[in-house]
Amino acid sequence: MATYQVTLIPGDGIGPEVADATRRVLDATGISFDWDVQQAGSDAMDETGELLPQATIDSVRRNGVGIKGPITTPVGSGFRSVNVGLRQELELFANLRPGRTMKGVQSTFDNIDLVVVRENLEDLYAGVEFDTGSTEAAEVIEAVNARSKKQIASDAAISIKMITPEGSRRIVEFAFEYARKNGRKLVTAVHKANIMKYSDGLFLHVAQDVAKNYPDIEFNDRIVDNMCMQLMQKPELYDVLVMPNLYGDIVSDVVAGMVGGLGVAPGGNIGKDAAVFEPIHGSAPSHAGKNEANPVAMLLSGALMLRHLGEIDTAERVENAVESVIAAGEKVTYDLREDRDPSKAASTTEMADAIIAAL
Repeated sequence: MATYQVTLIPGDGIGPEVADATRRVLDATGISFDWDVQQAGSDAMDETGELLPQATIDSVRRNGVGIKGPITTPVGSGFRSVNVGLRQELELFANLRPGRTMKGVQSTFDNIDLVVVRENLEDLYAGVEFDTGSTEAAEVIEAVNARSKKQIASDAAISIKMITPEGSRRIVEFAFEYARKNGRKLVTAVHKANIMKYSDGLFLHVAQDVAKNYPDIEFNDRIVDNMCMQLMQKPELYDVLVMPNLYGDIVSDVVAGMVGGLGVAPGGNIGKDAAVFEPIHGSAPSHAGKNEANPVAMLLSGALMLRHLGEIDTAERVENAVESVIAAGEKVTYDLREDRDPSKAASTTEMADAIIAAL
């Protein structure tokens, strides 16, 4: 049996606890892992002076696959997101966000089975920004004002929305290939091309062109605000949704809310040569060290990683074990209990033990 070399980044806050639960469950499957534990986030900052040490990047690049716990992203000025940094350094262009309802998870919706495919490197998240009052912002504003009837105020902060043909093509192809491989029937391109006719227009035109190469997969497109309304009213009409970065960030959280919240929402960031899987929720520092955090999102991210490695049967075993424990409703953390009673809830460790027993 082959041993998989996997970078494990525990993360901040509750990260180490849900990461440990995930490692224990994955080890219990019988698949052999050699865990290369690396740091990122506040602990790495304390130890190395860097939120994202080069050693961590090198480890994922060397191993080709990693799984990470939640990491706190500073708000406003200062350090950029560790998650964005990893995606950009490793060119993880595709963000995969499946959302599926599970028995026992409280949700307004039933029978949801959607996949959001988000472009990960371009759009407003590319990091091409200029602060208000800066020399760079002034130069950009001057250049734009000299060429546009629409004038920008001299004290504006500037963020550049960047959409390229190559970036659009590879994410749409990723969505279609995912649909074909996983027996999905429909890919929907989500955009705002009615307003942003050049940037989103480019994304839509590329999507329409790519769709011609996949006659076995149905294709349509939706304007992003209408898409959000459609998800609330007729989610059963949709399957795989592909979109630029910013819309993907928002719509994927909408889908997560439809299936019970970020606590059950897995994610994967996938590139040509590497992939990093992660829960979508935050680091919840107020719950850190209390052994009460819900490990489901990271466990399901581990199952996504198994699928990426080609271990489909084992991935299904993990998913089924997680779902059976949640459905039973006994050995689950407080947020997954119908009564939300922490005195009756299982700890993170106890829930992981129950899932291991259900494998």
